[in-house]
Amino acid sequence: MSEYPWERPLGARPRHDGEVEFRVWAPRARSISLALADREVPLDDAGYGVYEVVAPARAGDDYWFVVDGRRLPDPCSRWQPEGLRACSRVLGVSSPSAEPPLPPGRPSPPDRPLPSGRPSPPDRPLPLGPFEAPSLHDLVLYELHIGTFTTEGTFEAAIPHLGELARLGVTAIEVMPVAEFPGARGWGYDGVYLSAAQSSYGGPAGLARLVAAAHEQGLAVVLDVVYNHVGASGTQALEAFGPYFTGKYETPWGGALNFDDRDCDPVREWVLQSAVGWVRDFGIDGLRLDAIHAIFDSSAEHIVEAVARRVHAADPSALVIAESGLNDPRVMRPLRCGGYACDAAWADDFHHSLRTLLTGERYGYYSDIEFGTVAALAKAFRRPHVHDGGYSSFRARRFGAPADDVPPERFVVFSQNHDQVGNRAFGDRMPSAARPLAALCTLLAPFVPLLFMGEEYGEPAPFQFFSDHIDDEIATATREGRRHEFSAFADFEEQIPDPQALETFERSKLTRRRDPALERLYAELLRARAELPPGDADAIEDDERARTLKVTRGRFELLCNFGERPARLSCAGDHVRIATQGGARVNDGQIELGPCSGALVELAAGPGAMTEPAPRSVAVTEPAPRPGAMV
Repeated sequence: MSEYPWERPLGARPRHDGEVEFRVWAPRARSISLALADREVPLDDAGYGVYEVVAPARAGDDYWFVVDGRRLPDPCSRWQPEGLRACSRVLGVSSPSAEPPLPPGRPSPPDRPLPSGRPSPPDRPLPLGPFEAPSLHDLVLYELHIGTFTTEGTFEAAIPHLGELARLGVTAIEVMPVAEFPGARGWGYDGVYLSAAQSSYGGPAGLARLVAAAHEQGLAVVLDVVYNHVGASGTQALEAFGPYFTGKYETPWGGALNFDDRDCDPVREWVLQSAVGWVRDFGIDGLRLDAIHAIFDSSAEHIVEAVARRVHAADPSALVIAESGLNDPRVMRPLRCGGYACDAAWADDFHHSLRTLLTGERYGYYSDIEFGTVAALAKAFRRPHVHDGGYSSFRARRFGAPADDVPPERFVVFSQNHDQVGNRAFGDRMPSAARPLAALCTLLAPFVPLLFMGEEYGEPAPFQFFSDHIDDEIATATREGRRHEFSAFADFEEQIPDPQALETFERSKLTRRRDPALERLYAELLRARAELPPGDADAIEDDERARTLKVTRGRFELLCNFGERPARLSCAGDHVRIATQGGARVNDGQIELGPCSGALVELAAGPGAMTEPAPRSVAVTEPAPRPGAMV
């Protein structure tokens, strides 16, 4: 028995005797009961605002909690088949109190949701074999949004495309948030029921099928979760139960979750049980924690540290990857060094250094004096905290901290992701002329690379900001907020896409129209990446005047020309393994690279090596963007 009642399994948990254990934290309720299909059941007071009962019911039964006469979904719901404002449904998964933590191989627990669309009965496990997730060194992430990844926009519709990703060299898909959110479409960052897989995507059974199919292809699954706020459409329902929010802090998106104020312990447990549940019950191989810089917690154990501890206890091989906008290496440092013990963190500075260098964009956070130079990217290749305690002109203060003690594989880098594409006014992707060199730098860096869906073949569709809010006031605020965000930019003369419009969502779906040359380049780069030695680069040389960069990793040299004119670079290697433009060859210890292009050069095997074959290349058909030009 847990010491405190909120530490027992919250929500609805089927037992093996034909009954279901219901438990809810509701300290604000003056009266509370459980409503099943044909009856209302009183709840027992377990203390500390927790109420519980064991009632005759089964997986698949619908239920509500009746709080002061008002029917509300379960805050710990694991299934909302009809959306936010409808009943919760009992999901047939094993009770965590009855099952020990799974070993690293994670054979399927009893009663994981079955592909039939109905949860399995307690005596029928889903027949999944053990799965070994890739190490950080072998991790290649592929971020995707379920709703726009396919025409159908469901978990199941994504399955036929998994084999293609595995053959490309991707080793894990990173799924944007799926916690039940308002309406049928959205980015997912305004989810309300943290443990319920989005109904319009196919619900929990659909997610279980996706995870099983990914594992069959050798792909791990990382799930994006949001623990800094919940969608505004659900705050009133949660507040009816208890103080899920605190007035001490405010996030950019609404009230902050209560992690350190009065009665915070059950709120923390609500989050922690949800995090563990994804890993233990669905076979998720890792969590990506959204915007932890917007999680406010002065507790002795920060909630991020607690999530990492509980997830690693449930499965030592599971990954916890943080998105932190603070450039704080504490996120990844071990507990003995005062860290949060996350396995990795997103590193925006690598993207910003690369994008400003390739496109000349210098607005917003791109305007920081640290960005836009070859030296900034060279620094990012060492550790992608370009801001490591120095002065940030954009913030008008010192920012970040050095991270030299953190191994390079603990950083996730990218040239595109949902934020850096979707938070642009029109959701436009990296300019096509810059894509080959951006891919070369990102995929051959000593960090974990992340691809954003479609970038590997040059997807032409934008990824725009879209929503489907069910409350008119919230929909209007979202629409007006988006327009206000970009009103100061003279370049945006066109009307900002309406987030609530169906066509904004439809416009963001992948077309799968391909650039075959770019697609071949990505495949070649990922094959070459597997041969690069782990750890730091051996040498990094930059020439600001020539706008060139050379990065040495073992027997390989990554050579880049970010200038508008051809450039000659010295190199020790003599075999051009990959080039982003045709015609790149080594002569007398030098290679000539065209504008906005790069190459991977390899030392030949030694005496007797065969004559250098023509390099595999991708022709860049557009002129390189001018520094300072808007693209």
